[in-house]
Amino acid sequence: MEPAKIAALLRPYANIREKLIDDISIYIDILVKWNSKISLTSVRDSQEMVSRHFGESFFLAENLVGSNWQGTVADVGSGAGFPGVPVAMYCPTADVNLIESQGKKAAFLNEVIYALKLKNARVFRGRAEQFPGRVDLVTLRAVEKFEEALSVALDLVRPGGRIGLMIGRTQVVPAKHLAGHFDWEQPLKVYGSESRVLLAGTKR
Repeated sequence: MEPAKIAALLRPYANIREKLIDDISIYIDILVKWNSKISLTSVRDSQEMVSRHFGESFFLAENLVGSNWQGTVADVGSGAGFPGVPVAMYCPTADVNLIESQGKKAAFLNEVIYALKLKNARVFRGRAEQFPGRVDLVTLRAVEKFEEALSVALDLVRPGGRIGLMIGRTQVVPAKHLAGHFDWEQPLKVYGSESRVLLAGTKR
């Protein structure tokens, strides 16, 4: 895809540095290649990949960390790397852990990290329950068994840390119900979607 087209598709979501456009193109090429062998995403159209996956992920990064934030991130059930890899791309000062238990998906993530020369991202191959320590920000997007995954993700947030959820509006109330020990912000509507929101909360 032409760099100008990628930039135009992402403009409504976040302010993307020009250098990242080439990296996004590389990422898409790797994703398309691997997606023909293992199921990483049901989205096949490259324009929709940019809008849905990269757009939502950079939207989260811009709203929750910015480009110079210094903190630790855990992306639970990273899969194809969203939003964790774009967070690492957007904020090179963040320390990003991509938690993925499936070996082939972990191998894909390692290839992306190597190809993009990301010094601030690493793959934790294992279940989130096995991840050592607590982090400043936990991200969660498009995971199976949402409530089960959320319960584990909440435990990874340090006191005073935050969680960022890319979810449907119908999941907001169940999420808040599961996490009574979090102070929740107003959900932010995701551009181009009637139902998708970014829900952020801070652990007391």
